[in-house]
Amino acid sequence: MKADQRLIVAISGASGVILGIRLLQMLRALTFETHLILSPAAKLTIRAETEWQVEEVVKLAHVCYSHRDIGAAIASGSFPTRGMMVVPCSIKTLSAIAHSYADDLISRAADVTLKEGRPLLLAVREAPLHRGHLRLMDLAAQSGAILFPPVPAFYARPKSLDEVVDHLVGRMLARVGIENPYYPHWGEESSDG
Repeated sequence: MKADQRLIVAISGASGVILGIRLLQMLRALTFETHLILSPAAKLTIRAETEWQVEEVVKLAHVCYSHRDIGAAIASGSFPTRGMMVVPCSIKTLSAIAHSYADDLISRAADVTLKEGRPLLLAVREAPLHRGHLRLMDLAAQSGAILFPPVPAFYARPKSLDEVVDHLVGRMLARVGIENPYYPHWGEESSDG
């Protein structure tokens, strides 16, 4: 697989794990090779928020790594990828990335993504935000991360939660330069429209 068709996906323990699951589904449909990391809290949140089993989510990815596997291929800049997306991104994960505190594979792979100049999208999922959260987001942005809180856009007039999820994830993909039918350009009809 070419590096421009390979993406690292991390799902942390923030609420909104369905966004990460849907991201994996969309990337599979777009024929991307996905390298997945699930935090321990993500596994708990998958069970709490969805009907998915963790094993089913793992099967959506081409490769899945332990969050503790600091020696994994994706922990090296010599492993070429299109970039990385942390969807959703907990404040704990944001803090580690913002401070370059690479003590697990999510934060290490994110740090490598930034140092190699590849896109790193963080779908920070918390509300309301206090100044500490804002400071962390600013630090991450200064290092080159794309901050993308999953805020729905209502101009698309979604009729279901699935449509909200698809639109959000499609927008995230578009933001890292991945064309997709899930986020039509302004004035265009959606793919099922």
